[in-house]
Amino acid sequence: MPQHTHARTRLCPDCDGFPAVAITTGQRTPDGHRQTITAICRTCNATGHTPAPAAARVRVLGA
Repeated sequence: MPQHTHARTRLCPDCDGFPAVAITTGQRTPDGHRQTITAICRTCNATGHTPAPAAARVRVLGA
């Protein structure tokens, strides 16, 4: 049975597809939970993907 191959997506080179992550500060909240901050990738604007390159514009001579 053939296996399907999925279309390749262009993952962000800076975050490798993980655009938002929670980082612990090492402190605890008053109710005992760990305090975290969310860091968002600025390169891909939290999408995890980079836009596809624009198609090359070709000028046809004599047209």
